[in-house]
Amino acid sequence: MKRFAIPVLLAVSFVVFSPPASVHAVGIPKGTAKASVKPAAKQPADKQPAGADSLMVLERAVARDSSKWDNLYHLGLMLLDRDRPLEAQRVLLKASQVRNGHVPTLVNLGAAYDALGQAINAQQAYNEALKLAPDDTVANCRLASSLYSTGDYTKAMDLLRNVIKKEPGAYCAYFTLGVAFADAGIYQDAIRMWKKVVEIAPTSPEALSAKESIDVLERVVQSTKGPDSPPTPAPTPAPGK
Repeated sequence: MKRFAIPVLLAVSFVVFSPPASVHAVGIPKGTAKASVKPAAKQPADKQPAGADSLMVLERAVARDSSKWDNLYHLGLMLLDRDRPLEAQRVLLKASQVRNGHVPTLVNLGAAYDALGQAINAQQAYNEALKLAPDDTVANCRLASSLYSTGDYTKAMDLLRNVIKKEPGAYCAYFTLGVAFADAGIYQDAIRMWKKVVEIAPTSPEALSAKESIDVLERVVQSTKGPDSPPTPAPTPAPGK
């Protein structure tokens, strides 16, 4: 099952966050749902011609003036959404320098590094965000995903359980716990974690991915039981409770 679980984790770790900074909506697991990134067309510095591609407009605006954080940030989001992480990393790094200490910029920079396979740089970006906002749910979840993907399982699991303890509605933590349980072969707990995601945030991209993963795992569980197997016992309490 590791060949199933690990790709799910790597997919959901590629995330785009949109303003406002105080509430980061979890964005796009690659290969599942499209990003719910707020349109970048509302750039105060730019007047878009009718029918213009918003990415092209932003690229031109940044080429003319790379000192405007708003344009840099939204361009970085769009590049992540279009699976161009190398360009996104460069733009978001510049954005983090222009507007120092902006948590969503740092988290998205980390997402770009993770997508490039640069986990150390990604974790550094997440940790910088957490120095500014220690209880930021999204930054903690992304750090845990990055740690897990590089084999630091204990630290990742402890971090996720701590997130849930502080914020029981943190569906990104339940999602990643589900991946970890599936990877460990604890399929019923994985299914339970993913059902929690669907319950808490039914319209989120994580919920879409969770539903698909639940279908796969339930078929696996059923195939290993056989038709005459006894009912599954009631699940144990959720982590962190």
